[in-house]
Amino acid sequence: MAKFALAVVLVTLAVAVQAGHQQQHGWGHGHGHQEHGWGWSYPKYKFSYGVVDHKTWDKKSQSEWRDGDNVGGWYALVEPDGSVRTVHYTADKGGFKAKVHRTPNKHPVGWGWGHGHSG
Repeated sequence: MAKFALAVVLVTLAVAVQAGHQQQHGWGHGHGHQEHGWGWSYPKYKFSYGVVDHKTWDKKSQSEWRDGDNVGGWYALVEPDGSVRTVHYTADKGGFKAKVHRTPNKHPVGWGWGHGHSG
């Protein structure tokens, strides 16, 4: 399942990148010349995905966007103890900034999985 999710993300990114490219044909009109072929395109994309693997109990999701030199997004995953780590991040010419938030496990370790009898 994780391989499938990764494949979906990669295909989404490839489509987003190709959709942003515009092919330019021809030559400039008296103002120098342009090369024939691919031109520069403004960097802009957005994607998101989620994974739930019932074999490994892996649960995570991510969303990210880019608009020019600015990138932002978040990702969340369930830690082995059941708590959730969420990271919101931005990146621009000034650097990378991230804020990490942890949500405690709603059910303490051992909750609901006992097979013994008490009393």
